[in-house]
Amino acid sequence: MTAPETEHESAHASGREAVRERALASLTRARARTALLTGCVDDPDLTAQHSPLMSPLVWDLAHIGNQEELWLLRTVGGREPMRPEIDGLYDAFEHPRAERPSLPLLPPAEARAYAAAVRGRVLDLLESTALHGTRLTEAGFAFGMIAQHEQQHDETMLITHQLRRGPQALTAPDPEPAAPFTGPAEVLVPGGPFTMGTSTEPWALDNERPAHRVEVAPFRIDTTPVTNAAYQAFIEDGGYDTERWWTPEGWAHVRGSGIGAPLFWHRDGGQWLRRRFGVTEVVPPDEPVLHVCWYEADAYARWAGRRLPTEAEWEKAARHDPATGRSRRYPWGDADPAPIHANLGQRHLRPAPAGSYPEGESPLGVRQLIGDVWEWTASDFLPYPGFTAFPYKEYSQVFFGPEHKVLRGGSFAVDPVACRGTFRNWDYPVRRQIFSGFRTARSEDV
Repeated sequence: MTAPETEHESAHASGREAVRERALASLTRARARTALLTGCVDDPDLTAQHSPLMSPLVWDLAHIGNQEELWLLRTVGGREPMRPEIDGLYDAFEHPRAERPSLPLLPPAEARAYAAAVRGRVLDLLESTALHGTRLTEAGFAFGMIAQHEQQHDETMLITHQLRRGPQALTAPDPEPAAPFTGPAEVLVPGGPFTMGTSTEPWALDNERPAHRVEVAPFRIDTTPVTNAAYQAFIEDGGYDTERWWTPEGWAHVRGSGIGAPLFWHRDGGQWLRRRFGVTEVVPPDEPVLHVCWYEADAYARWAGRRLPTEAEWEKAARHDPATGRSRRYPWGDADPAPIHANLGQRHLRPAPAGSYPEGESPLGVRQLIGDVWEWTASDFLPYPGFTAFPYKEYSQVFFGPEHKVLRGGSFAVDPVACRGTFRNWDYPVRRQIFSGFRTARSEDV
């Protein structure tokens, strides 16, 4: 006779079932988005390289399946390799993006079939895996990691769609119209310690860990991201032609590359136009500026008499609750993101107007810290005190150093599974094809 299940055991079983459901939903949502991004164009578009900065879409498609097989079927499940001969082709560190079109990649139909076959076996594995006992399986971490990985490549593929030439292939409704924002231009973030990073978020990645106390001096930060209209004022004031606003490296970069406006912008008579997913439109003045590199963001901030916030300042503005002293998961609280909170998940193909999503603001009243545009910070990408690489050093550790700047907050192209108040993104300071914007800050006189 089986002993009756205790209340404690029942709670654990219920918790593991909730983790299983979350993992299934996250994997399913990611695969639906992958299918959309690779199913809206024909095979020549999938196999073409639309920019030397990006992989052919068909490489991303098979890479998603290969990483899922490597980590879930082989590592977690102990299964025999399905296609070991292709592992090297889809190793992101073995082949730079510019070389990938010359590789003997799986053609589109075969890449789809491979990814689908892997997913079918993964769903069976998810049903049978005990979601505890090892660091990889605890709280479904490995499944969450793979869902995040696929969504990150979905964002990369969306960038490729923005770079590709030709007619519009993707459509989505615009964000809901928002009343013009009439709040303060900046808010004061009080000085003092706060808890940065996390040791408890079950699917947080290694560079977000561990939680640690950080002392931040009082500062003021923009209530909303910098808008296109504000950035145009920088352009019209000769911002790109005035050396004093730029770091030496930034000045050399804009001079050498001939940059004079955000990527995808061009002037037509007296107005600025931009190309957005195959459509040319007037640059909307009230949207957060998009497709600017770190050097441009830094120069604008200097021109405005301000600076970029540090990564610690950004996270304190996003997570610190001065009433309780605790750090929230998100600016609005601990609840998972909902459509009322932020512009995430490719629901729209553009940022919402600055000042949108009042339900998503932080306790101090800062808006759009999550979603809309990735925000450049002043900080280099460095490990937190006590960092340990997991489950492989190539996710974060090999990128640490002054070559990469940190971006925070996510964009309209980021799925909620890959976006948290602690989530850290990073890139070279010259990168502009990413969905990047920024907000500025200034030190508070004390």
